[in-house]
Formats: sequence, structure tokens, C-alpha cells
Amino acid sequence: MHRTREILRQKWLVGRSHREVAASVGVSVGVVCKTVSRAQAAGLNAYAIEQLDDKQLDVRLYGERNLSDPTRPEPDCAWLHHERQKRGVTLELLHLEYLQVYPNGYKYTQFCQRYRRWLKKRRLSMRQVYRAGEKLFVDFAGTRPAYQDPRTGERVEVELFVAVLGASSYTFAKAVWSQRSEDFLQAHVDALEYFGGVPQVLVPDQLRSAVKTPCRYEPEGQREYEDLARHYGAVVIPARPAKPKDKAKVEAGVLVATRWILARLRNETFFSLESLNERIAELLEDLNRRKMKQYGQSRRDRFEVLDADALQSLPERRFEYGRRKTCRVNIDYHVELEGHLYSVPHQLVHEKVETRSTATMVEIFHHGERAASHARGRVRGGHTTDKQHMPKSHRAHAEWSPSRILNWASTVGPRTEELAQTILRSRPHPEMGYRSCLGIIRLERKYGRERLEAACARALALKATSYRHVATTLKNGMETSALPSSEEVPSELRSHQNLRGPGYYS
Repeated sequence: MHRTREILRQKWLVGRSHREVAASVGVSVGVVCKTVSRAQAAGLNAYAIEQLDDKQLDVRLYGERNLSDPTRPEPDCAWLHHERQKRGVTLELLHLEYLQVYPNGYKYTQFCQRYRRWLKKRRLSMRQVYRAGEKLFVDFAGTRPAYQDPRTGERVEVELFVAVLGASSYTFAKAVWSQRSEDFLQAHVDALEYFGGVPQVLVPDQLRSAVKTPCRYEPEGQREYEDLARHYGAVVIPARPAKPKDKAKVEAGVLVATRWILARLRNETFFSLESLNERIAELLEDLNRRKMKQYGQSRRDRFEVLDADALQSLPERRFEYGRRKTCRVNIDYHVELEGHLYSVPHQLVHEKVETRSTATMVEIFHHGERAASHARGRVRGGHTTDKQHMPKSHRAHAEWSPSRILNWASTVGPRTEELAQTILRSRPHPEMGYRSCLGIIRLERKYGRERLEAACARALALKATSYRHVATTLKNGMETSALPSSEEVPSELRSHQNLRGPGYYS
């Protein structure tokens, strides 16, 4: 409409000839003549043209433009779009069904053009605004890199993990074994350390390693992924299912990584995942330093200006992947994990608990609260026990040791200490004498130290090193009785027909 307005302005306000107007506007004299004739036929003048917008002026000059053919019915594009979402339904099939109802309808080309014209108006995209340090978008590339096993010569395909910061488009890429949780989370750790900071929000696809139960509105996240986000002070907001525009940054990042990293590796051979990642790291630096046409800057330059100072600081300790397992506490207040036993407070016997085990630590949770933590045990069949988890009786028993028993015995007297030492030495294992010594210790409460010391001296003299002898002596009050001497033994007992000496067996 700009040319039309200019033609009429020069004719009616400036008063120029048809040839002068044609030369000025850059059209033919015939176009000038037709435009002036249409305007006069529509009853327009210079003032009326100023009051009309372009669309109204177009209608006044040329009338309503109807692109559709009134003799042919228009297809119902909304219904076509709904039917296309069903499996196996194509535009060609829908056109055949359309012609069955309307034999004089549009041919296939016009049918498709009308549907696509409707679809373009429906597919509106909102331009996303990314704030510095706010979001990190993550995804796996559809094209998988590979290396060659040096032993078998087999081609081993792996996954390419890609992470892109929203504001600067600064990109991280690394090959990992699989999309499993352990590899997925470790790739996040490496990405955050590559960026040197933590964004506020992690935006993954709704893959299994990130989301336990997919949902458009309230997806249920995986516990391990939430643990990682909590460790780094971030939150997880998954993209909606089948909505790639929610993470358009990483979709573009995957495309760029495929073109500028994987495509450049197509003629190179690697013999390990480590060597593959070394080469990817080299190409990644080249990608981030490559100038982008849209901004006239590289991703690295934009990162230093936008995201570098806006990211949160990394924690002192890097995140460790932990496997979770639900188990029940045994009667000995221990839980079994990979053949090793770990203690919990004895009050949790028979309760269900959840364990989280990393390479260095085992944590045990009850109703979401941490009940115990231990260093990771590596001995199958072994046990790791915290004394604070024991009942008082078990703790007291566990605390007894030969040195402790002897220290207590020395407080009673030298004879008591000597008896305790003799008892411990006379057993095949010191712990077998614990009960005898503990029984003797309890006798002090009833009979006192002096009487117990005397009873122990008598037991030593008679070589009766047992709890039962000391208890009988104190019970009968014999600790002060004189010891029997060898002269008091009757002589007939020394020489008796039933007493056979070593000579009998020679």
C-alpha cells in the first residue's frame, strides 16, 4: 500500500503528471493510470486516504479477496490435525476420505497447502528470555559416538551428554557409557566443574534417569537426581514430555555438537572411552571459541560476560553417586548391604530403613531422617558397629577387655589381680575367662573388698582358679581359715594299694 499512497499523494497533492509519478515511484505509467482510476471510482480523495489504514484502503480499491473457491468446500483443518495424531493416519489418507464426501473438492496439492497454512498460524512460538546463571539445559545426542575395542575389534557405541547454559549458550559435551543414573549424574558433576559454578535450575528431558514418573504437570523426580540438585543448591524442573521447545537451547546445542564434534570424528578411530573424551574436549574448546554469527561473539566470550559471575559457587565436596536400597533391620540391630553388616540404633530392630551407599560411605535413613552413617566396609561377612547403637547391657559387655578387668582387679588388691590374670591365662582365649572374672567382680558388692581379696589369696594358694570356688569360700566364711599343710595329710594316703605311681607303667 505504500506505493499506492505515494502515487495518489503525488497526483492529488503535488499535481505531478503520470510520467513524473511513474519515474519517481518506479512503476509504469499504466499502473499510475489504473491506481488513480480505481481511487476515483471508489470515491476517494486525499483526505479520505489519510483516514484509512492499509487494509481498509486495499478493500476500497480492490474489494474483498477470497482465496477459497466457493464451489469447493473447505477442509476442516482442526479435525484433520486431530486425526493426524493417530497412528498410521497421513494427509494422503485424509484427502481420499475428504474426496469421498466432497467429490468436487480440492486436489491433493491445494488440500495440503490449506492445511499447512492453517498449521502455521496455529504454531506460535514465544521467544524465551534466559537470565544469567539461571538455567542449565541437559540432554543426550541422538547420534552416538563409538570407539573400537582393542582386544576384540568390536565397535562399542556410547552416549554423548550435552549441557548448555541458557544465557550464554556455553556448551559442555562428554561421552559416557550409557544413560543410566550413575553415568547421567556423573556427567552433571563433570559439567558443573567445567563451568566452575552451579546454575539455579537444571532442565532435563523426562528420561528415566531424571524422572521416575513422567507427567506434564507434576513429574516425580528420581531420588538420586534430587540428591544431586540438593547437594549443589539447585532445583530440577524437567521439560514437558514431547515439548522440545521447553529446552530449545540444548536441542540447538545437540545439533551444534553433532555437527562440530561428532561429524569431525567420523574418520578418526579411538580405542578407549578416555581417548575419545580427550579428543571431544579438544573439539569442545574449538566450538566454544568459535564466533557465533547472530551475536558476533563466541560462546566463551558470552559466558565470561554473562554466566561466569552469576553462577553459584561449587561446594567443597563433589557429589558422590549413591545407590538406594530398602531393607529391614535384623534382630542384632544391623542391616546387610552387599555382604557387610552396618549397625543402627537398637530401637529400630525390625523397622524398615533406606540405605544410601557411595564408594566411601553408607548412610541409613528412617522416615527420611538419617539414623546412622558408616565408612564403607569392604569385607564380606564382616560388620561395622557403632557402640552408641548398642543397648546398655550389650555395650557394657562389649567394653570389657583383659586390660580393663585387670585394672579393676588391681583396685581390690594384688591377690585379686593375680587371680584374674591367672584365670585369663588359663583359658584358650582370654574372652572365655571374662565371665569368671565378671562374676568375681560382682562378689565385691556383696562381701566387700577385704573379704574378696582374702578369698582370692586362698584360691591362689589352693590353685582353685574359678569363680565357683571364690563364691563358695565367701559364702561359707572360709576366706580367713587356715590353709591345709602337707604335714596334715595322713601318711596312709601317701602309700596305698590303690595309688599307683609312674613305676607301675614302666
